[in-house]
Amino acid sequence: MSDDTPALPTNAPHPNEDSKPFWDAAAEGRFALQHCDDCDTVIWWPRALCPACSSFDLTWYDASGNGRVYSYTVVHRSVGGWNAVTPYVVAYVELDEGPRVMTNIVDCDPDAVSIDAPVRVVFHDTGEGWALPRFTLA
Repeated sequence: MSDDTPALPTNAPHPNEDSKPFWDAAAEGRFALQHCDDCDTVIWWPRALCPACSSFDLTWYDASGNGRVYSYTVVHRSVGGWNAVTPYVVAYVELDEGPRVMTNIVDCDPDAVSIDAPVRVVFHDTGEGWALPRFTLA
């Protein structure tokens, strides 16, 4: 990615009671996930109960922020503020902890992205007190 490439839009999230710990951690540069203390499931997207066993016994922890590209596409046409930043990469990243996260792969040539490429989390400031986690090639 060249220095003159516009940054991806960074709209601020609207945290709710379940997702606020995730967004608070992201604002501090930490990638937090939930863990079910009853069935040992690692959970993505933040929620009140475990999707595997319906337990409410969930614990937040700082995840590694590392993973691999599971699937991706390069977007060449878009609308709104996204049109100005094409091409950009939308990907599913399989985290080292297990869950898959839909995200963007940033700060690289889109042609350099490949299935199973190692990635690490980076945070983009929204300018509104929050940060968006995205991933870059490791």
